[in-house]
Amino acid sequence: MTPSPQRRVDVAGLVIALVLLVLAGLVWWDMTKLQILSPYDLGPKVMPIVVSTCLVLLAIGNGIGALRGDLPARDSLDWMPIVLILGGLVCLIALIGLGGGFILGTAILFATTSRAFGRRAFLVDFLIGLVLAVLVYVLFSKLLALSLPAGPLERLI
Repeated sequence: MTPSPQRRVDVAGLVIALVLLVLAGLVWWDMTKLQILSPYDLGPKVMPIVVSTCLVLLAIGNGIGALRGDLPARDSLDWMPIVLILGGLVCLIALIGLGGGFILGTAILFATTSRAFGRRAFLVDFLIGLVLAVLVYVLFSKLLALSLPAGPLERLI
């Protein structure tokens, strides 16, 4: 019988489990502050309960895996995809804040995110994002009558 290698507690996994528990608590606490009542007990409070319950289950599973040392080895961190996605988000927020609109910002976010995942056709991805953003804008503003931030492109529709 060969001795099994001693497993070590994964501290990072325990930290992640703790963060998930804190996030579940925040979602639950925020849900308790909702003042909206529904006649059938199903309303806006249902989804936060589901989300916080799932976060607790994930935290428990991650914590058990971390204590056992069963979590898979982590890959090395590549910052470029993170920077690209965050840059796209910053562009979206800036364009919405400066009056550039939802469509253009979402198209840029789509193109930078696809670039972060390794795709090299930025212009094609920008055009795909533009078409998708127009569809989302039309769906929300015309069919659902919800307002999204308007810019020059949105005023043409």
